[in-house]
Amino acid sequence: MKISRRAAIGAGASAAVVAAAAGGVVLANREAPEPPAPPAIDAQGHLVWRNWSGIQHGYPQARIAPASEDELSHLLKTSPAPIRAVGAGHSFMPLVPTDGTLLTLDSLSGVTKVDGDIATIWAGTRLGELGPQLAKNGRAMANLPDINKQSLGGALGTATHGTGKHLPAIHADVTALRLATVDGQILECSAEKNAQIFDAARVSLGSLGIITQVQLKTSANKRVHRRVWLESFDEALSKAEARWNSHRNFEFYAVPFTGLVANITHDETDEPARPRGEETDSTFLDALKTLRNLLGFSNTLRKEAAELLLGSTPPEEAIDEGWKLLSTDRPVRFNEMEFHLPAEVQLKALREVVETIERERSDVFFPIEVRRIAPDDAWLSPFQGEPRGSVAVHAYYKDDYKFFFELIEPIFRKHGGRPHWGKLNALTGSDFAGLYPRWKDFAEMRRQLDPQGRLLNGYLRGIFGA
Repeated sequence: MKISRRAAIGAGASAAVVAAAAGGVVLANREAPEPPAPPAIDAQGHLVWRNWSGIQHGYPQARIAPASEDELSHLLKTSPAPIRAVGAGHSFMPLVPTDGTLLTLDSLSGVTKVDGDIATIWAGTRLGELGPQLAKNGRAMANLPDINKQSLGGALGTATHGTGKHLPAIHADVTALRLATVDGQILECSAEKNAQIFDAARVSLGSLGIITQVQLKTSANKRVHRRVWLESFDEALSKAEARWNSHRNFEFYAVPFTGLVANITHDETDEPARPRGEETDSTFLDALKTLRNLLGFSNTLRKEAAELLLGSTPPEEAIDEGWKLLSTDRPVRFNEMEFHLPAEVQLKALREVVETIERERSDVFFPIEVRRIAPDDAWLSPFQGEPRGSVAVHAYYKDDYKFFFELIEPIFRKHGGRPHWGKLNALTGSDFAGLYPRWKDFAEMRRQLDPQGRLLNGYLRGIFGA
């Protein structure tokens, strides 16, 4: 939302005025200290690796960045295990930490070919770089997630997605891929060739091999009209299904302790470009954090102050190429739990989540992201079988996030949710076996391609029972 920095600063003044009117309550700043960092070097002299939010880390004894598929094939056979690939480190689960080899595909990056609507892309390409490269060829990704820092390979491995009732996650637009295996092979996989490996590898947590290159179905590069506006929580939920039906992309952010929702739509247009302008999401979060810090002791006062500060915020509108508007930098760090729920219970689960947070966790100020995704047929896709919608709960990186597991995950699981592979969850292999009809098939495929478990760190060994 377009909230000026002056307004964000004014949030503190607004909150103080409301609190004073309530009788001069003594206010305490609730800003938590910076979380302690792990040692930079371990006892063996290995440098630390940390994920983006800081909650996962490891001390790999080797770090490799192959410049070709041939070099990668050699390194997969000879590097210390476990070998784990890393993109931007935006996963919150322990998918990457290893005391063996940390592998980056940053040197295998870029679009190599565009033939009609199919683009051939190296898996190390970051999504933020992919947009302009495709645009030069008049093409665009059909959909994008809300953060543009991930590598394409990392996004595929964790079933990363955008939003749109008729738009699937990124992996569903992959028509072919090349998979480097631990025995030195490069397998060509598609619906026609190595079809079962293709269905397993499109979402595989880096456990079958390393995807080096993909052929991705793209769309014509068109301008989209972005609109962001606030409305009440109840009104937004009552209109959500209609908006998913009528807009190409629709999502919304429920903002706890405000009674408000920020709606976001993107629709194709031929109108002239009107660029978005400077990033204002961080300013919006600053305002919400200030309200939390000063008025976290009273839900009523906090909502009144939020209405005073945010109630008259004008809508934000922009027109530009989709890759410039659908994804953002998201510079404010956080931790996240996201589950994908059957569409018919998504909004019911959201209500329970908001009610629980407002009853139990006054420290939360991050909005809750709500999206809808079309189904696909990859073996470990959370969206296989039926339309699903996601609900994502965030906690500021300085704040406690253990309530995700104690309060929020039980709601998601009660409603049949499948967790995002890169977002926090406490599920085990037996839990996943009950959620994924092809789980045992995938586990057997994994054993065939990597019988010694060279690609498995401790977390993956646990869920695959290896």
